[in-house]
Amino acid sequence: MTTNPLFETLIAKNKILVDLIEYQSQAVVSKTLISQNNATITLFAFDKGQALSEHSAPFEAIVQIIQGTAEINIAKETKIVSSGEIIILPADTPHSLKAAERFKMMLIMIKNTL
Repeated sequence: MTTNPLFETLIAKNKILVDLIEYQSQAVVSKTLISQNNATITLFAFDKGQALSEHSAPFEAIVQIIQGTAEINIAKETKIVSSGEIIILPADTPHSLKAAERFKMMLIMIKNTL
């Protein structure tokens, strides 16, 4: 079980997801909600102009945009993903994220242990 203080404050309580993380000027902010051996759920807030450089992961990930619009490049193809939408990042596929405007997202990664 996690010992994350933020996680502990969320147990059995209603919260507004977008309010759990704040923007910082010229920064990408992250807050981990759950971190276990086989899964992580992390919130991110990107200020305008901020980005995560191209990288890949050995398992699929789900990105849910909870505020604003993100430019997500997957295998050299740019996708525009807006508030309320999700996109799956395929395993072992290069991807990057860019904030043409401020946006917040939730990243869900579940590792296949089979």
